[in-house]
Amino acid sequence: MNPTHIEVRGAHVNNLRHVDVDIPLHQLVAITGRSGSGKSSLAMGVLYAEGMRRYVSALSTYTRRRLGQTGHAAVDRVRHIPSAIALRQRPVVPGVRSTVGTTTEALNVVRLIFSRLGSPRCPNGHQVPPTLAIAHAMDQPNDGEHDMGKIVCPVCGVHFAAYGAEDFAFNSTGACPTCDGTGVAKTLAEARLIPDPTKTIRDGAVASWRLPGRNFMHIVAQYAGIDIDTPFQDLPQAQQDMVRHGPKRTYAINIPSKSGKIFHMDNAVYENAYNAVTDSMATTTNERAIARLNRFYEFSVCPTCHGSRFKPELLTQQLVGLNIAEVSDLSLSELAAFIPKIYAWLPDDMQNLAHDLLRELSQILTPIIDLGLDYLTLARAGSSLSTGELQRIQLARTLRTETTGVLYVLDEPSIGLHPANVAGLLAVMRGLVAQGNSVVVVDHDTAIIEAADTVLEIGPGAGSAGGRILHLGSPAAVAAAPDSPIGPFLTGQAPLRVRPTLPTAEKRFGLTVTNRYNLHDLAASFPINRLSVVTGFSGAGKSTLVLDALVPALAATKAKPAPSFVRDLHRGGIRRVVAIDATPVGKNVRSTVATYTNILDHLRELYASQPAAQAAGYTASHFSYNVAAGACPTCGGTGTIGLDIQYLPDMQEVCPTCGGRRYNQAVLKFRWHDYTIADLLDLSVDSAMPVLASQPAIASTLQTLHDMGLGYLHLGESTPALSGGEAQRLRLTSHMGKTQRGTLFVFDEPSIGLHPLDVQVLLQVFQRLIDQGGTVLTIAHDLDIMANADEILDLGPGGGAHGGRIVAQGTPAQIAASDGETGHYLAAHLAKFQH
Repeated sequence: MNPTHIEVRGAHVNNLRHVDVDIPLHQLVAITGRSGSGKSSLAMGVLYAEGMRRYVSALSTYTRRRLGQTGHAAVDRVRHIPSAIALRQRPVVPGVRSTVGTTTEALNVVRLIFSRLGSPRCPNGHQVPPTLAIAHAMDQPNDGEHDMGKIVCPVCGVHFAAYGAEDFAFNSTGACPTCDGTGVAKTLAEARLIPDPTKTIRDGAVASWRLPGRNFMHIVAQYAGIDIDTPFQDLPQAQQDMVRHGPKRTYAINIPSKSGKIFHMDNAVYENAYNAVTDSMATTTNERAIARLNRFYEFSVCPTCHGSRFKPELLTQQLVGLNIAEVSDLSLSELAAFIPKIYAWLPDDMQNLAHDLLRELSQILTPIIDLGLDYLTLARAGSSLSTGELQRIQLARTLRTETTGVLYVLDEPSIGLHPANVAGLLAVMRGLVAQGNSVVVVDHDTAIIEAADTVLEIGPGAGSAGGRILHLGSPAAVAAAPDSPIGPFLTGQAPLRVRPTLPTAEKRFGLTVTNRYNLHDLAASFPINRLSVVTGFSGAGKSTLVLDALVPALAATKAKPAPSFVRDLHRGGIRRVVAIDATPVGKNVRSTVATYTNILDHLRELYASQPAAQAAGYTASHFSYNVAAGACPTCGGTGTIGLDIQYLPDMQEVCPTCGGRRYNQAVLKFRWHDYTIADLLDLSVDSAMPVLASQPAIASTLQTLHDMGLGYLHLGESTPALSGGEAQRLRLTSHMGKTQRGTLFVFDEPSIGLHPLDVQVLLQVFQRLIDQGGTVLTIAHDLDIMANADEILDLGPGGGAHGGRIVAQGTPAQIAASDGETGHYLAAHLAKFQH
């Protein structure tokens, strides 16, 4: 008989406690549990890791060298596991050259369609109708002998070359010469180079001279004859021009240091304010450095290609009267409806060729449209897509392969989805199972849990309090279990409103967005000192309103003015904006909970103040694993070492010298209350609270972390590995306990990765910010967050061209009574929890 379950024995990834579990095959299995309970450890760290590793191990060594590989999972045995495909919680954010067309590969097919089925224009202006001869010419070898793409105009007889598929690539030969295929023209803004002309050059009037490697440029300017101690605006015009556009020349200069020493340079090159930016941009490939330099530029639609990214001459080749830029601007649903028009336009002898190409395009478009992304266009910039949209595009790419016998592991696929879109996601997952696959989904959305064939609940708590199998069975069986954390949210017995109902606020803040994507003259306002939620379909305009318009407008400065598409801004007393998103905290594994907060700094001072450490001459720097004095010499303070095994996946192993403790042995000889500093970093927040209660600065931070529901995190835990919701709450720690009057906190999908119980903790954190005088605005689809809002603004009614309008605005009860999809789902949710 064929196996019916994946047998997992002795799984001990992260906090899993040698778990034994049988996971059904050919079903939709939902894994749920508190944040940090071990869900992703089982799904991604065991099931996906082993399924992927075993599949890759069957390939040739030549192929394996070119694939991303995973090592053995920390599990005793796994049997009957299929090859695995994973969709992670945080897809890679596409770069500036990526669009929906390139990400989905639909543009590749469209380029081929234009080259084979299109109507080229001859140099004399005659539009040549599509023929098999043109398609045949495009299939000739490009070797200089076979006249690839060379055709004859039937009207004037001129021989010319039509455009091939490669010519239509805006990341290659088809790029607009002005913007180099980005669709955006950028110009250096003098107002950003010299943001405050009332300052002197010595005091930093020239912002571009504060870039790395140019902090001595004001001294070079002084030797070039420029007065650096007079306000820039009062300098003679000739000196101002010299600062802006002066020629590159070398000068012999003396640079005084803070210690009084003089450093002499014989050939210091003078770089004007403009060149300081352009030269840096020309020599750097670092994304962070480029982002820093981009602050000096103003970005606008390219005047040559008008944002299409294509070389203007490419637009002469047409398909049913449209050029490739116009086809790229069609929504995906319009593009699907355009396909029959291509068939009708082509001659009979081209129908078979058209069928092969257009079928390929349809296979790409169908799953994307089925997943509710019909409003996107091929031209939409990939970087402008939300996490939910990126995840669904990933999912669509795997769907069109129509595989059988594969294990799909999906991590929070409901991120960024309106409740109405979840129904479409469920249909897709059901379709995967119907094709003979197995689907394991890690999610907290009760609609997905209730629709699963089997629910696996891990817990009961997080961190060391989790890692055990609580329940495995049907949704009804799990909901009925008296000790199930998710059960009360499935039955409606859990409390829904967990913060007080506040009266209507008198003061408000808001703005009008004149013309940005699908927002046109949209006026929106929100109450001060309240919790407001912006919701609506994916693509309705939520991020555009809040993140593209409101946040930059409220945070605008002279150096970085408000967006041009914003008018009628009224602050209502908002003086400061804190935007908190779900991106990973910290740059690498060196960033931990202790380093991100103030805890490690205080611990280092604590240990350096011990008599034994002072007698040995140890300072606070010796107790940092990020410097050579304190770090383990083998792993350099990371706690792990990478083993590069040729032909096999790189392995991350616990450092054999320090045992993962990051410090060298000399540092670990010093103790406080019989704890080494590594012992304290091994403690969870909750475990550390009684131990460090005598240290007020540390105890205060620990209490804040505990109050925010992060008590299970270990002080030495790597922050980049935290879930989106955990990352947002960790970012908030530095703001808690202070007066927040005049501060707006903006959250983007703060419930990412959060169990409904953790959402309740998050709502209580919001209330603490409001009690401290702050204002909270969040983009959210979570119905629990909506039910606890003081005011909701619902955008829609759909996405893309069907969105961009305010469907309803008011209290949760008013939204529930309104027409529209959000009102429909919120009304059902409120009714479910009436008890």
